[in-house]
Amino acid sequence: MPASPTALDPFLWLTLVFAVTLTFGLLLKLFLASRQIRHVAEHRHQVPIAFANTITLSAHQKAADYTLAKARLSLIELAIGAGILLGWTLLGGLSYLNVSLMSTLGNGLTQQLALIFAFVLINGLLEMPLGWYQTFVLEGRFGFNKTTPRLWLMDLLKSSGLGVMIGLPISALVLWVMDASGSLWWFWTWAVWMGFNLLLLLIYPSFIAPLFNKFTPLSDDALKSRVTALMARCGFAAEGLYVMDGSKRSAHANAYFTGFGASKRVVFYDTLLAKLSPDEVDAVLAHELGHFKHKHVLKRIVAMFSMSFLGLALLGWLATKVWFFTGLGVDPNLDASNSALSLLLFMLVIPVFSFFISPLFARLSRHHEFEADNYAVGKTSGPALASALLKLYQDNASTLTPDPIYVQFYYSHPPASERLSRMVA
Repeated sequence: MPASPTALDPFLWLTLVFAVTLTFGLLLKLFLASRQIRHVAEHRHQVPIAFANTITLSAHQKAADYTLAKARLSLIELAIGAGILLGWTLLGGLSYLNVSLMSTLGNGLTQQLALIFAFVLINGLLEMPLGWYQTFVLEGRFGFNKTTPRLWLMDLLKSSGLGVMIGLPISALVLWVMDASGSLWWFWTWAVWMGFNLLLLLIYPSFIAPLFNKFTPLSDDALKSRVTALMARCGFAAEGLYVMDGSKRSAHANAYFTGFGASKRVVFYDTLLAKLSPDEVDAVLAHELGHFKHKHVLKRIVAMFSMSFLGLALLGWLATKVWFFTGLGVDPNLDASNSALSLLLFMLVIPVFSFFISPLFARLSRHHEFEADNYAVGKTSGPALASALLKLYQDNASTLTPDPIYVQFYYSHPPASERLSRMVA
């Protein structure tokens, strides 16, 4: 009796599992997007009762229309993304690129670096039209885009240059570690990658962010005194208080902390300071301080390190299996390193499977937001935080009526109705 096909051809199992998982994921995303579109459209014509005295019908409808436009664009992104993924994997794109570069450059580190560089370049070019459309058409239609084509192009050139200057050396180091450290290469690669990420957290505020935006010290003495007093009450120290010229790119408003350790900075968008009162700025800042007091940033860093550890450990096992490559449409190198090939292939396919656990991380993120809200209410004013959040929801055209199931998968922040209902005046 001949051997079972499943025993002889494990790559067929991987192909089948990948295809089924990808198809099911696409159908689920389509279902979620359809629910969001239908739910928001059904509630477009009336402001929810809880907001009837604070949000105008025109503002509510603008938020609904903006949400619908983004959801419909996401359907196009979904189709294009699936096509690109299949092109790289089962249709042989990554394998073809690898073989072509191998025939030109031969074996070795140069060919592997060229493979990563070419992959990133091609992917970037494929994604560029949608990025342009989102910025200049969708965001422009609703009055949010302030970016000029020249600035957009300059940002693209700067980010590409940084990618080459930073990405190539770290890629070379990672590939060298993978090839030189034996069967535990995945552990040493994880250590190098985590060290690199920690370094980025330290240098980003002072050296990278200023390449794209102008950061000026907060000059409003009254607001500066309020903010400094609040930070002292909360036991928080930062390297400085800065205002970022976010208005040159977008009308969206925000505030955030950046950096790590002694390099932490408090950054306010100029658009935020223009829209909020001093009490509201205090409340928003207290919310951000709440994330630090509850160690949310540290917890997220630990989670990122843990997920990276598990992912690289899994790749350490998969990279030794020929079926991992062939089952996903890639011919592995027989007489050369497969380090770059395995990294790229893993990076392409892991989101297909990890999407199904995204509700867990979204739920945890929303829980963190509630904790930060509670901290802010305790340190400042519930009504001020509620008023600030309502302004931000309105100015960012965030819908007040998202679909509940869509929220579970995609929302890292709770909907306005849930957040405001928990705040005690």
